[in-house]
Amino acid sequence: MHTEPRSDPSGGLRRGLKRRHVNLIALGGVIGAGLFAGSGVVIHDTGPAAIIAFLIAGALMVLVMRMLAEMATARPAVGAFYVHAREALGDRAGFAVGWMYWYFYVVVVGLEAVAGGRIVQVWLPQLPLWLICLVLMGLLTATNLVSARSYGEFEYWFSSIKVLAILAFLALGVLYLCGAWPDARPGFGNLVAHGGFAPNGILPIVAAIVPCVAFYSGMEIVTIAAAESADPVRAVSRAMSTILVRVLTFFVGSILVVITVLPWDSAGTLASPYAAVLGALHIPGGETIMNAIILVAVLSCLNSSLYTGSRMLFALTRNGDAPRGLTRLGRGGVPRRAILAGTVLGFVAVIFAYFSPDLVFPFIVNSYGAIAMFVYLMVAVTQLRMRRALEREGAGIPLRMWGYPWLSRCTILALGAVILGMAVLPGTRAEFLLSLLTVAVILGAYQVKLWRAGRRNGRAADGGPGLAAPVPGERGSS
Repeated sequence: MHTEPRSDPSGGLRRGLKRRHVNLIALGGVIGAGLFAGSGVVIHDTGPAAIIAFLIAGALMVLVMRMLAEMATARPAVGAFYVHAREALGDRAGFAVGWMYWYFYVVVVGLEAVAGGRIVQVWLPQLPLWLICLVLMGLLTATNLVSARSYGEFEYWFSSIKVLAILAFLALGVLYLCGAWPDARPGFGNLVAHGGFAPNGILPIVAAIVPCVAFYSGMEIVTIAAAESADPVRAVSRAMSTILVRVLTFFVGSILVVITVLPWDSAGTLASPYAAVLGALHIPGGETIMNAIILVAVLSCLNSSLYTGSRMLFALTRNGDAPRGLTRLGRGGVPRRAILAGTVLGFVAVIFAYFSPDLVFPFIVNSYGAIAMFVYLMVAVTQLRMRRALEREGAGIPLRMWGYPWLSRCTILALGAVILGMAVLPGTRAEFLLSLLTVAVILGAYQVKLWRAGRRNGRAADGGPGLAAPVPGERGSS
């Protein structure tokens, strides 16, 4: 079985990320535009009980991240859970996890570029959307091409702005709810005043767990970035030590402010909940401020998506799961071709958003909707299998999963239940089916890879021309 060289978890990439970079990537990297703009839909569907959906999804993600952290500290490697899945579950599983994750972030590159372009168009309506998207992707691609440190520096400041914005939002909300703000209506009456705490019943709360999990996606980026830091094990350990606080503060805390300051069924809450709160507090230019913060969140996600996708693609090349030509590193010690691949395909999504906004672009969006859930499920299964192997080897496990193996199994069942929910609920069924199609295409690509490797080996056995070495790490099946 082929695995990453454990003496070099960076895989040859230059270790340009400093401790402060990794700390802020962990702290603020998970705060995306979806929280600021998309959480209003969850609140509108569930009422004040949205807080329950965010709590359940947050608890689930904390468990998944703990499982991921256990593997990342025991086996630091570029590509993180792709390498772990390959080691614990076999080549096929690793191939699927790596390409699913790469596809997820390539789509995110396109989506975030479009979201950022639409925000900029509010201020510069004379510019076409495609041009703004091209400029945004070009700027952040250039940042990633320079060095990992350049990416880390930009993400440090993006994350700092997001964290400060959330903390300021929480502080203003607390002042309002305590009656220390002009014209405030203190108290928590809005939690039950408009039809009760769960006005639409229990089922919408269960359905809302799916988009809430999507809001948390990105927490795992720190385990990938840590491979390019001076001390990967310590970087991951420090990041995991604050994960519960991050979930409760940034997500649950800010949503609680929204649903206590404003009636859950107000038009402003649905359209842009955080901007609506600033409006209720009579903050001058509240909408402009929130648009600026959302733009920062979009640029942060775009920056991290380019970085994460390129590192996963680079890891895939090292095991023969992606074209070897993408392995080449630039002067800054970064996989330039892998970065550019993500940029080009991200811009393809932008083109479809421009020319086919009602057909192809929605297809692309739906085709990645459940991919993150599939990846997280594979992470959980990998941890269960890998932990057994680590214990048999007597290997050190610096950061252990709580309540192993029972809590690991419960996490797998919970993730499976969420995926099953996506399959049966009308609002998410299309995303599930198209994401399943994406997985089928990836598994089909793996079979093509086996077929091509078999043909090469057959030619080698016959002594024919054009002999090629077997794909490193290829075992035929998982």
